[in-house]
Amino acid sequence: MTDLLTYDLGPGVEAFSTRRDSVLPYPVLTAHQVHGTAIAVISGKMNRDDLQGFDALITDIPGLAIGVRTADCVPILLHDPVRHVVAAVHSGWRGTVQRIVTKVIAQMDIRYGTRPQDLRAVIGPAIGPDSFQVGEEVVRAFSDTGFPMDEIGSLRDPQPGKPMSGGHHIDLWQANRWLLGQAGIPENAIQVIGIDTYQSPDFFSARRETIACGRIINAIKLL
Repeated sequence: MTDLLTYDLGPGVEAFSTRRDSVLPYPVLTAHQVHGTAIAVISGKMNRDDLQGFDALITDIPGLAIGVRTADCVPILLHDPVRHVVAAVHSGWRGTVQRIVTKVIAQMDIRYGTRPQDLRAVIGPAIGPDSFQVGEEVVRAFSDTGFPMDEIGSLRDPQPGKPMSGGHHIDLWQANRWLLGQAGIPENAIQVIGIDTYQSPDFFSARRETIACGRIINAIKLL
């Protein structure tokens, strides 16, 4: 797994994101994502065609790698080392506004008895605050749904030679870190990798390359 970006989410689990030229070390179950909040709990054998319209997967099956596909959107991987449950979450700006990760944590509690204070989380490569230039309608969407705009929003002056530098910006990393904290995950159990996919050529970026580009696979597997 030397060409993968790997994460430490505690013993008994493997988690990673692929780089542009990575080769998957094993199959990873992903869904046909739609920027919504539908959550699939994987309790038996399934394939991608069974998972139409889901943006988060949860499982307690050892040896089954689940994941989400991203190319600027925020991937969040969760591990409950007490109940032995993992989740993979696709949270673009729409999913973040709709608080998909909050819903996932609630579902882990309902289904498996997960306590947020036991969870470990990683926010993987995604478009960063310096690159995520947005319109006023996106700013309003976050403001109207109660996000702390002084923490996640900014209005910037354009800088010569730097695309996406001016105007309104949203920090999706911080927005999702805030949601994880609001759910009850301890601050020291949340990792933000801080890799901006728009600026890093090692990772796919739909904003830089168009939506026809490849996708990062963000995976987690119980051992």
